[in-house]
Amino acid sequence: MITSFVEKSSINGEIIEISDKVEINHMKNSFRLQLGDRLRVVDGEFEYITEIIEITKKEILCKIVEKREDEFSTGVEIHGGLGLLKNDKMELVIQKLVEIGISKIIPIEMERTVVKIKEKKDKWNTIVKESLKQCQAVKLTEIDEVKKLKEIPYEEYDLVLVPYENEEDIKISQVIRVNEKLGKVLFIVGSEGGISEKEIEYLKSRGAKIVTLGKRILRAETASIVVGGILANEI
Repeated sequence: MITSFVEKSSINGEIIEISDKVEINHMKNSFRLQLGDRLRVVDGEFEYITEIIEITKKEILCKIVEKREDEFSTGVEIHGGLGLLKNDKMELVIQKLVEIGISKIIPIEMERTVVKIKEKKDKWNTIVKESLKQCQAVKLTEIDEVKKLKEIPYEEYDLVLVPYENEEDIKISQVIRVNEKLGKVLFIVGSEGGISEKEIEYLKSRGAKIVTLGKRILRAETASIVVGGILANEI
């Protein structure tokens, strides 16, 4: 079933109004939706099964048939700290972490970051919405403002994980086993140049657990997706 995302302000009683021009164009011209068709709508909290009751150039009105609780989000809140990557790589990682179920993405300006980005891009939020619709999720993944490592509130997390190529022994599964009842977890992956030794030492001082992802050296985007997938399925 096709999914549309709306703000809560678009829901009035049993009626949901879709007024975004791009969304309307997709519904009418790409998906060829008509009166009486079913449409899945999410608002970041609930899932609604609806029936289209009106289609115009400026809006699509849907009547709620069924309201459902969110059954697609993980029980543990997982945040991903990403060293800033070049445009296409950053967009790929955001897309995949949304599909996996990561709650929040924190873009990080690190010592070896190549690209110069001082604030988050509007396009990243668009990617989040499109990925949410594709994977049938309900809650939007939040994209935080660009931060430096020292600006991250590590004390808010029950566990902070950092994959590092020079760590050979400690695996993510081992750390998870000795940390029960996790409510909020953060993982941090470096940018294209990796994480420096100085940054690793700082992260250790903030209580981070340094882990290995195996013997192979993974690209930053691959490592981010691997860690996110492991956490989403193991905790």
